[in-house]
Amino acid sequence: MISTLYKYRWQYMMILPAVVLLFLFNYIPMAGIQIAFRDFKIGSSVWGSSWVGLDNFSFFTEPQFWKVVQNTLYISVLKFVFGFPMPILLALMINEVKNSTFKRFVQSVSYLPHFFSWIVVAYILQSFLTLDGGLANDLIGRLGGDPIFFLGSTEWFRPMIVSSGLWKEVGWNTILYLAAITTIDPQLYEAAKVEGAGKLAQIRHITLPGMLPTISIVLILSIPSLINVGMDQIYPMMNSANQDVADVLDTYVLRNGLKQGYFGMATAVGLISSVISLLLVVATNSASKKLNDEGLW
Repeated sequence: MISTLYKYRWQYMMILPAVVLLFLFNYIPMAGIQIAFRDFKIGSSVWGSSWVGLDNFSFFTEPQFWKVVQNTLYISVLKFVFGFPMPILLALMINEVKNSTFKRFVQSVSYLPHFFSWIVVAYILQSFLTLDGGLANDLIGRLGGDPIFFLGSTEWFRPMIVSSGLWKEVGWNTILYLAAITTIDPQLYEAAKVEGAGKLAQIRHITLPGMLPTISIVLILSIPSLINVGMDQIYPMMNSANQDVADVLDTYVLRNGLKQGYFGMATAVGLISSVISLLLVVATNSASKKLNDEGLW
């Protein structure tokens, strides 16, 4: 044991700063979980706050909370259904591009939106979809249609969130899949061509199986996000007109927990979300191990 540590001492020294940061910002804050069971107020210490048992979990009896859960799952499932396969399809299409210059151009254009903050994306959407002067409504008017209040519509809010999320992240999410494709032995494709296999057959029997380990890992890491739709995307687009479908767990916690000083309730919601996410990771990992022997552990 000692000899092994000494042998790889420089490697351990290299990862030590990351381990220290992980411990400081991920493990020590776990002591704050107890706030979910205390009557914590700003100005008082966590340890000095009185215990209240499960009182902070009373939100389970509120109809509004379950409406928020429904909104969260609805948006999360839509984002997953459309957002998970699209990077795979885009990676397959980019891989088939033979012109290297055009290929790099497509990759650069598809990666660029990832570096925009959600505030910038929200501003672009609002400029494009606004009722007066927006490009979308201007086009609808020129075609003889009536203007649509996209930004305040409960019908258009979810498609707007899903499509903007795809536009921003689909290109960036292809990086892992393109890297997985590069690890596939080119001789397999040559052998398939000799056997008369077409492009679709090569993708089905060579490319996709070669990508399967990466797809499995990404799937395992994506499933827990069903509980977290991303307040940084939702909040800038949320208003009183669309709040009925836009209110999700994060905005619920911000409005009823943090802004009103109910930190115990906010921590309780976060704790429940974390436990559910952990269970989803374990379940998805177990299913992946049984189906294709690929998993995180």
